[in-house]
Amino acid sequence: MIYKEFIDALQHSSFTTLETTPRHEPVFDDIIESIKSKNITDKIDGFTTTDNPLSRLKYSSLLASIKLRQAFDKPVMTTMTMRDRNKLALQSDLLGANDFDICSVLCLTGDPARISDQPDTKAVLEGNSILLLQMIYSFNNGMDYSGKLFKTAPKPIYPFSVINSYAKNFKTLEKKMLQKIRHGSVGIISQPVFDMDNARKLHKSFYAMSSLFDDSRANCQLVFGVFAITRLRTAQFLSSHVPGIDVPMSWIDRLSRAAKISEEEEYKVGLQLSVNLYKDIKKFHDKTHIMTADNFDIAKILLDG
Repeated sequence: MIYKEFIDALQHSSFTTLETTPRHEPVFDDIIESIKSKNITDKIDGFTTTDNPLSRLKYSSLLASIKLRQAFDKPVMTTMTMRDRNKLALQSDLLGANDFDICSVLCLTGDPARISDQPDTKAVLEGNSILLLQMIYSFNNGMDYSGKLFKTAPKPIYPFSVINSYAKNFKTLEKKMLQKIRHGSVGIISQPVFDMDNARKLHKSFYAMSSLFDDSRANCQLVFGVFAITRLRTAQFLSSHVPGIDVPMSWIDRLSRAAKISEEEEYKVGLQLSVNLYKDIKKFHDKTHIMTADNFDIAKILLDG
């Protein structure tokens, strides 16, 4: 029932998820305690957990999801990547997750294994994220990917996907959106957006694709990724080294001027830019995914408005 309410909010109301990033540690409880201390859970619809982002070793996304689900009694979207698991392992995780009431999955292909912090890491990659969507489709029809029926039908699984927030040619994004909607994504979360013109263009492209369907897939929703930038170096890194994200030069210029005054001014300017953008996005399309690299003080500022 809790996931049906989660999807109902996605499709018919305001919708906010909060990303958590498990650390390179054998514990996750410190993140849970940090969230509890901010009193923000009544302002979000659910959580996500990342899965070894940038191919760097972290605490298990699925086990972190179970802990969040049990600690807050809220929906959790666990991230699964094609990079690290084959069809057997992914479906085994889907079965176990279902038993622990983790019934939403963010389906990713995964960052390249070659950039991993672990020596000689090799990617599995039996397919891209579309294959994971197909596996979930099979589960939602009471069978595994090979067509073998389960004696006990799994609880419905609600898959999400991701999309870059920017491209020089938005037609390339539209093709990817179309594929993900076609294969059953209930929501597509964008990379962080830093400009309202970018947000409007992405929104227009998305709904041009979802409107091509006349069944339940037409209910797929775009969720804008939001990441608060409080340091010039972060803005420069995202702008220069992360494909599919566009940080406006006006942000970089303002952060550069502020950084010459003091770190405090740099933080203040960056935070204000981020808060203003978040408010504008919510007025335009009130479906957001907040990413703060576990800085839940910033999440609280955004959510408190």
